[in-house]
Amino acid sequence: MPSPCPAIVDFQASLPAAESFRPAAERILAGDPSQAAWNLFATGDGRFNCGIWTSEAGSWRVAFTENEFCHLLEGVILVKGDDGSEWRFSAGQAFVAPAGFTGTWTVLEPARKFYAVYE
Repeated sequence: MPSPCPAIVDFQASLPAAESFRPAAERILAGDPSQAAWNLFATGDGRFNCGIWTSEAGSWRVAFTENEFCHLLEGVILVKGDDGSEWRFSAGQAFVAPAGFTGTWTVLEPARKFYAVYE
């Protein structure tokens, strides 16, 4: 007998409880970037995840071990690479933070994004 077809994940449906967190204290550079994530889909091996993320204003160090696609829905963020590169993103814009990227992530205005992460 064939296995059942997996269900479609609707990002506009009612959300489950969020996971609330902050970056590790030693990584925070400014503000109080409290965050929440609704991980709406994960593969069985845990290598691919996607959902919705929010953050209050603040700045922290980042070191990506994963590749992350981001589509900013609300807010403004500033991403600076340790190599001196700099990007500013606002609602409606999308980007990828590749594995190996290091630098700072600054939320200038409270932000909300769709994310898709591949580890």
